[in-house]
Amino acid sequence: MSEDCNNDCQSCSSECSERTSNQTNFQAPPHELSNIKKVICVISGKGGVGKSLVTSMLAVLSNRNDYHTAILDADITGPSIPKIFGINQKAEASDLGILPVKSATGIEVISLNLLLKNTTDPVVWRGPLIAGTVKQFWTDVIWGDIDYMFIDMPPGTGDVPLTVFQTIPIDGLIIVTSPQELVSMIVEKAVNMAKMMHIPVWGIVENMSYVKCPDCSKEFHLFGESHIDSIAEKFGIKTVAKLPIDPRLTAACDAGKIELFDGPWLDNIIEMIESEE
Repeated sequence: MSEDCNNDCQSCSSECSERTSNQTNFQAPPHELSNIKKVICVISGKGGVGKSLVTSMLAVLSNRNDYHTAILDADITGPSIPKIFGINQKAEASDLGILPVKSATGIEVISLNLLLKNTTDPVVWRGPLIAGTVKQFWTDVIWGDIDYMFIDMPPGTGDVPLTVFQTIPIDGLIIVTSPQELVSMIVEKAVNMAKMMHIPVWGIVENMSYVKCPDCSKEFHLFGESHIDSIAEKFGIKTVAKLPIDPRLTAACDAGKIELFDGPWLDNIIEMIESEE
């Protein structure tokens, strides 16, 4: 036991002997009217790399393949999923629980911005309250029958990721990164947390990997040469994808029309997810 132990195993990722011997299971069941087959977390060790974009694109691809798809927006202080999908209506509640909001193509979405009166109101909450809200998105939302749920995680390895990993039965992780040399260290932090929580890393996506000239189709690496392949090899991650800087994606997100995007960049990632049983 660590000398700093506060006897609260739920807020700790340490694998001490006392924790192991107790075999405490903090997983919470989803709402009784929910049946969720597979849960995929989209994570990163730092912010600003495009987790919400990748989450949205993967959900759109899954939905296009005729899977009933959902997004749980766990980024409580910076929720962007409703904006990306152009969702303006608010989530409603009944005596049984909270009802998610459907996107234009039928993707089920829950996000704090769907519950706030004003979407620009800041969320000035402490960690335990934020983590508890994410847990309620799992236990109190009536998701119904879902084939694939994608969780858009906040950056880092703090309270919310720990709560999600301990509370929700996660099937696999997709790590989002960018080309900078510094990011290899950030990715390693995310991979090591996944190992500590015994959750497999299914794939890694390098966002902002390159920009393609519209005239000659030559690729330019604005943030330096890609390191994704060497990072994936180092950690035994088999599936990788490179997402370009594309003004069409930016425009689609700003207009709330991500469901209209067209591009093959994440096809291998979604194929890998669908093949995992």
